[in-house]
Amino acid sequence: MTAPAASADAPSARSFSGAGLQSLGQIAIVVLLLAGAFIWMGPQQFVNALTIGAIYALIAIGYTMVYGIIELINFAHGDVFMVGTFVSLAFLTTLGFNAVINDPLLLTVVLAADFAVTMLILGIVGVVIERIAYRPLRNAPRLAPLITAIGVSFILQNLVQGVPPYFGFGPFNANSPQVFPTDAFVTIGDATIPVLSLFIIAVALTMMVSLQLFVGRTRIGRSMRSTALDRDAAALMGVNINRTIAITFLIGSALAGAAGVTFGLQYGVTNSQLGFQAGLRAFTAAVLGGIGNTVGAALGGFIIGFIEVGAAVAGFNRWGPAIVFGVLVIVLVFRPSGLLGQQTGDRA
Repeated sequence: MTAPAASADAPSARSFSGAGLQSLGQIAIVVLLLAGAFIWMGPQQFVNALTIGAIYALIAIGYTMVYGIIELINFAHGDVFMVGTFVSLAFLTTLGFNAVINDPLLLTVVLAADFAVTMLILGIVGVVIERIAYRPLRNAPRLAPLITAIGVSFILQNLVQGVPPYFGFGPFNANSPQVFPTDAFVTIGDATIPVLSLFIIAVALTMMVSLQLFVGRTRIGRSMRSTALDRDAAALMGVNINRTIAITFLIGSALAGAAGVTFGLQYGVTNSQLGFQAGLRAFTAAVLGGIGNTVGAALGGFIIGFIEVGAAVAGFNRWGPAIVFGVLVIVLVFRPSGLLGQQTGDRA
């Protein structure tokens, strides 16, 4: 009686061993690629690529979370990020912080408040969008919510533009206060790395790890995963589908708000048309990494950051977007589900 049990366990052990070796192989490939990029680009451009990739990754996670749970490509998400840049701008200027803050304690308090307020407001915006625009169309043909998402995108742009000078920012560039000292650097050999870039990377990675822990270890996270697998079965097991989807929009939009804060700190300028380009790159990152996979979306964001910076280092700055989409096409030809996506059958 024990022999069959042992033989039954053996395939499982071999399967686990094979999966472990495959994961180690993937990690080794990533490490080698990062090492090669570091040697080729140099420390400054390497960190620059990580910084840009971190911003893309935060936006892309929102795309992939929404698609994973209700299979909707939320094209308005890029403009949610854009609104986040303006909310951060309005918050800082309203409080009178229009220049660099050199006091470390005050800077910490202001940045924490900026992130908290912007993420809270954008989270609420995401929930309102889901409740008003998407929930009534949840069982409609897929084209209906897709067109609605495009409409929401234009609505957000026009709300931000407003009617200057009475209210709104118009279709012009707006200067965002760079309260983080831009003259603070860390020296690595002959290279000088901006502390701001390290701060943005650290913030993004912290939020990504926190999201993974939240989704993997909390009750709400389990509800999100079960809803993504089978909405009807999750409802039968007592999961509140409407609340779970609303929380997904809240988290994804809040992360887009955090990306908006980091963008303002890094570049010091924003525009009501910013959401289209950023959203397009973030959507590409989500598809490249595997739509519906949060880790894949983050990986895709960093890959696009490295491609764009690598193109600039090689002297092909204008060809950066073309190279990004060329890589996307190549990946989808050989792996349609994306780098970390899984092939799944159609739902019943």
